[in-house]
Amino acid sequence: MSDFDHLTGRQLAAARVLLGIGQVELASRSNVSAPTLRRMEASEGAVEGMRNNVASVIAVLQAAGVTFLDGNYSGSGGPGVRLKQPADASIDVKERETIQYREFYENDAPPGAGG
Repeated sequence: MSDFDHLTGRQLAAARVLLGIGQVELASRSNVSAPTLRRMEASEGAVEGMRNNVASVIAVLQAAGVTFLDGNYSGSGGPGVRLKQPADASIDVKERETIQYREFYENDAPPGAGG
């Protein structure tokens, strides 16, 4: 999401929490004051603040691996955030942990049995 006019304060806060960093740390990395960041995150609707400050915070979050979702994507729900994932990574990287009933996953039918 390159145009951040529709980015919400809640998205900024969610992105920060998703990364596991505090407001003071993010403010420091972004070269804005902690009270400025608090005001941005507390914004109802679109993030309020000087464009250069908002852009700086967004750039730091994106560089740390956050992707902002504007709600106009194939999933359900509205605006949100997620962490980037390598393009070649599988969704089920830990297959043994994601398959609940392995006996139904394995194909035990003889070849040509149809189905």
